[in-house]
Amino acid sequence: MEAGPAVLVLEDGRRFTGRAYGATGQTLGEVVFATGMTGYQETLTDPSYAGQIVLMTSPHIGITGVNDTDMESRRIWVAGFIVREPSRTVSNFRSERSLDDDLEAGGVVGISGIDTRAVTRHIRSAGAMRAGVFSGDRFALSDGEQLELVQAGPQMRGRNLSDDVSTVEPFSIPAQGERIGSVAVLDLGVKKSTLDYLSERGFEVFVLPQNVTAEHVLSLKPDALFFSNGPGDPAASGAHVTLLQEALRAGLPYFGICFGNQLLGRALGFSTYKLPFGHRGINQPVLDKSTGRVEITSQNHGFAVDMPIEGVSESRTGFGRVEVSHYSLNDNVVEGIRCLDIPAFSVQYHPESAAGPHDANHLFDQFRDVVVARKAAAGAGDAK
Repeated sequence: MEAGPAVLVLEDGRRFTGRAYGATGQTLGEVVFATGMTGYQETLTDPSYAGQIVLMTSPHIGITGVNDTDMESRRIWVAGFIVREPSRTVSNFRSERSLDDDLEAGGVVGISGIDTRAVTRHIRSAGAMRAGVFSGDRFALSDGEQLELVQAGPQMRGRNLSDDVSTVEPFSIPAQGERIGSVAVLDLGVKKSTLDYLSERGFEVFVLPQNVTAEHVLSLKPDALFFSNGPGDPAASGAHVTLLQEALRAGLPYFGICFGNQLLGRALGFSTYKLPFGHRGINQPVLDKSTGRVEITSQNHGFAVDMPIEGVSESRTGFGRVEVSHYSLNDNVVEGIRCLDIPAFSVQYHPESAAGPHDANHLFDQFRDVVVARKAAAGAGDAK
């Protein structure tokens, strides 16, 4: 059965007509583009994309199908999906279903057959913006009605989406191999591969809802704290910043990824800001200042920390000296923070990227080393 017509409507009035893809109906969200040539299933099931209509810049999507193993969370989170040319067949020995089957089952309204290059170029010039995809009976709405719905939709700035994606109940994952300690993970939209990598390094992992209190975290007596990736504006997550500050004052080693990097920046007293169109894809070059090595990274963020990329800064909230550890070679955006007087660091990109690249996977080893060294030092002090 041939797909019916669909239209992508941007909040500035631009329209792109194509074919319905996945579920039909209406969806609203912030339209963004992702530059990866592979890893579309990991993108779709990354909770960081909640509230966003994702456009894939790679023109041919779906050939490898989907499977249960590569799910990064319990469901597809994107608000909508845009592709140039969906694959007509599935050809991969690991495939269990077709991509369009999962999109339809998940109620994800999509569109195909539009000039995705033209949309990408427009977003790069005008910035990420609100948009809507309309198909089925919603395609029959007038141009003005569709645009009115888009312009009435929520802005991403000032939006807190953590409660939408976080686990409702806490749960734990046992350490694999030798147990080196425990880590409390604040689930702001955590990915399955993150939890796997922590467990593989000997951490017993306590996964906690986003509304947990600092008192509850500390009552677990974890050896470290981890803040995950997630959607929304870090400026709208004041409670998470307060929790992090209390944990840092208690001496817990800390590692944050993506949203966790932005929240560390705010906990240290720095502000965050919205990028024009963000960084999304699996080919983003980042410089590690300590080694001079360029890492190709996976990223998905529309906000960034505002702090100088050179020199040592002083935390404005009393946590001592801090510095930018990594920055983007595309636009000098802060990509990592290192605290020099407390055991805390974070990165803006996704070192756990299951779809690759894996250049930054060593950061999980670095986190493990920090915790092991702190426990050894504490043990030596007790012995005295």
